[in-house]
Amino acid sequence: MRKVVSMNKGWTFIGPDGSSVPVDLPHTWNAIDGQDGGNDYWRGTCVYEKAFPRPELEADQRVYLEFRGVNASAKVELNGAEVGTHDGGYSTFRWDVTDFLKDENALTVHVDNSRNDRVYPQKADFTFYGGIYRDVSLIVVNKFHFDMDRFGGPGIKVTAKPVENYTQGEVVINTWRNCEEGQVHIAIQDGGGNEVAAADLPNVKLSLPDVHLWDGVKAPYLYTAVATLTVDGRKVDQISARFGVRDFFVDPGQGFFLNGRSYPLHGVSRHQDWKGIGNAITREHHDTDMAMIREVGANTIRLAHYQHDQYFYDLCDQYGMVVWAEIPYISEHMPNGRENTLSQARELVAQNYNHPCIVVWGVSNEITISTRDKADMLDNHRALNDLYHELDPTRLTTLACYAMCGPFNRSAHITDLVSWNLYLGWYVPGLFLNDLWMGFFHLRYPKRPLGYSEYGCEAMPNLHSSRPRRGDHTEEYQCVYNEYMLECFAKHPYLWATHLWNMFDFAADARDQGGEPGMNHKGIVTFDRKTKKDSFYIYKAWWSDELSAPFQNVIFRRNGMSFFAGWHTGIMQPYTLASLPA
Repeated sequence: MRKVVSMNKGWTFIGPDGSSVPVDLPHTWNAIDGQDGGNDYWRGTCVYEKAFPRPELEADQRVYLEFRGVNASAKVELNGAEVGTHDGGYSTFRWDVTDFLKDENALTVHVDNSRNDRVYPQKADFTFYGGIYRDVSLIVVNKFHFDMDRFGGPGIKVTAKPVENYTQGEVVINTWRNCEEGQVHIAIQDGGGNEVAAADLPNVKLSLPDVHLWDGVKAPYLYTAVATLTVDGRKVDQISARFGVRDFFVDPGQGFFLNGRSYPLHGVSRHQDWKGIGNAITREHHDTDMAMIREVGANTIRLAHYQHDQYFYDLCDQYGMVVWAEIPYISEHMPNGRENTLSQARELVAQNYNHPCIVVWGVSNEITISTRDKADMLDNHRALNDLYHELDPTRLTTLACYAMCGPFNRSAHITDLVSWNLYLGWYVPGLFLNDLWMGFFHLRYPKRPLGYSEYGCEAMPNLHSSRPRRGDHTEEYQCVYNEYMLECFAKHPYLWATHLWNMFDFAADARDQGGEPGMNHKGIVTFDRKTKKDSFYIYKAWWSDELSAPFQNVIFRRNGMSFFAGWHTGIMQPYTLASLPA
């Protein structure tokens, strides 16, 4: 059977000045300068080196070298020979390195996050950290094994849906292997590890009587598909995938439906970086993020603007979060980058197909900001949209339109769904314009599902006002803004999803606003995750089922004034934020 050996410890990092320091992974060289502001953080090529002994191998075994995330391009050498290259900073890639191995081995990884015109992203409102910022492993497998060379995927594909009025499940399982020899046994285990269906075929359709549905945050039930490869009577490889049985659709007049019932999607967007750490975060950081997202009462997450760690998708499966997953095709169409958008999309789908949490694939974000060749951009969008449907006919496609991209723009009418990044009431005056915009689009395109992919405003926990106004970066105006938006969305139930921008403050090195350069402060939790801003509790009041007495009346004291936001006992509607006497 396969064995995974962690390679995270004992690296040497060689920086741009040629100096070397010992590091462990995950690691980024932009953990500090990528959050300082001024658009001057260093981007270029650095080198990681590691020495390691040849792993113990049997005569019929092979060794794969796997990287879970290297930003943004990697050239990998083993013992002086080039193993391969990879473009794309957020996905898994691996190679068979058996024939490169010696008794003692020197691994060298050239990591490049420099500016170019072919690898996305290159222009966006977040920091492009360089480094090997996710796990690296050696995977020892038998020479006969399930496929490990298909776009970094797991070698198993599970397509599940409910049938018979949601009382049974239909599960189609496909596997890939590198040999014709042997037999594949597929088994499905329930949440308790008990086998409930099985077959001796590499590709099979199985039934689940009395099925448990993956039913959102209230009941995210997960099954496990286990595939075992046997050759000459010996079990040589085994892989598994968790999956959920659910279906969904979007009605342009009534919004999102999960398992046949209306299931309004209200949630947040998430960037993965942390203060002082950048992208080089651990499972504990992911756990903390998920705990806060669950606490606020979200039931959907837009994982922006790139493929996130597999562990976080696993958490979304486990806790019932409905997910929008996307590639970093953002802000600017680069004609030389077309193939990179397609390769990143192939990896995104291959590596994440089995996650029941994902319901939509994102094609692009704000691509019309600075695109010159509009014809090529539109053609690229059509190619991506077709590719997503070819790779995954079970899910929908969407994109996030730039605020200045009008409702008639052709790019907004290619994908199955559409959402807009609108900051009416923040970058431009007039919160009421949100109502007008939604109403106009829905009136003009009543059969086109509409969502809000980004909305929000900036707030600094140290800035306060008894007379909050647009642009002042106070917590109080963020409260005013977010309460208005929540009430606005309630009046437009046809929206297929709303995603607050953002759950957490994040690094955007080109920014210099609110007195702290290098940051986007639209989060409702600070960058270090230590402070929940006042708006966090407004969302918790609207979304969470937590109705304990301490939460029903929340008083914020600022500058000699008290601000009230909370539930009135027995009335399921938050108060509008109001100033009370001190």
